[in-house]
Amino acid sequence: MWEFLRRLEHCSAYSAGERVLLIANHRTEVDWMYLWNLALRKGRLGYIKYILKSSLMKLPLFGWGFHILEFIPVERKWETDEPVMRNMLSTFTNPRDPLWLAVFPEGTDFTEEKCKKSKKFAAEAGLPVLENVLLPKTRGFCACLDALQGSLDAVYDVTIAYKHQCPSFLDNAFGVDPSEVHIHIRRFPVEKIPASDSEAADWLMDAFQLKDQLLSDFKAQGHFPNQGKEEELSTLKCLVNFTVVISLTVYFTYLTFFSSIWLKIYVGLSCAYLSFATYFKIQPWPVLGFLRAMFYTKKTRSE
Repeated sequence: MWEFLRRLEHCSAYSAGERVLLIANHRTEVDWMYLWNLALRKGRLGYIKYILKSSLMKLPLFGWGFHILEFIPVERKWETDEPVMRNMLSTFTNPRDPLWLAVFPEGTDFTEEKCKKSKKFAAEAGLPVLENVLLPKTRGFCACLDALQGSLDAVYDVTIAYKHQCPSFLDNAFGVDPSEVHIHIRRFPVEKIPASDSEAADWLMDAFQLKDQLLSDFKAQGHFPNQGKEEELSTLKCLVNFTVVISLTVYFTYLTFFSSIWLKIYVGLSCAYLSFATYFKIQPWPVLGFLRAMFYTKKTRSE
């Protein structure tokens, strides 16, 4: 089992219940799994959302889950993505709703070929030439700050590094690699991030220059500076969660195939709706927003 190590650099006191925008480098296709692990350890697993490429939303079953969890799909074309992002982000502005919104500003996972193209573009445009990360795309980051203005507490600048080699999805599935995952986190109160788009874009570029240096130092030293080690997750708790998930899956699968015709019709219609919503990019936020409004109305009345 891989070890989970981290360094949290405080810019002010950490608050477990704060609403956060996470920006992370994208070393491999499974970086999101380790952000989930980080959220699990901090008690925020149920509140993490991702901005991800829209093709992932069309994966069978997984895509349905991404829609229900309100992940934000992007085509990586700003003219197309901006209205979708702002529409979805507008539903995340309630400061009472817990939120960890994860963004990979590079827009794609790191490869040597992509790095060469990024360095060539940077040199031609007079931008920093980076060796271990790609140039970040700043407009999505600025849009998140703008849309969530007044409801965010902090920005977490997350740098992920893997010991020996970057894992693939199958490596994770079979427990082969990585042997260690190192995560360096810098926390910035949102008021420390520049307000204007141009200055926020410069801030993000500076952050990626530091990421690049951190990853270079990691390659040389095998660790981030002054890092600590996270406690092991409870084996018993993990087994209980695993057992509950498998048991519920088996139970609902049994109901689907061996129950009354009405439940089968309901399941069939639900799958048809989710397939339709996924294909035509219909987001479920109006329903979820309506339920939240009902919940808060009832709570306010009871108080």
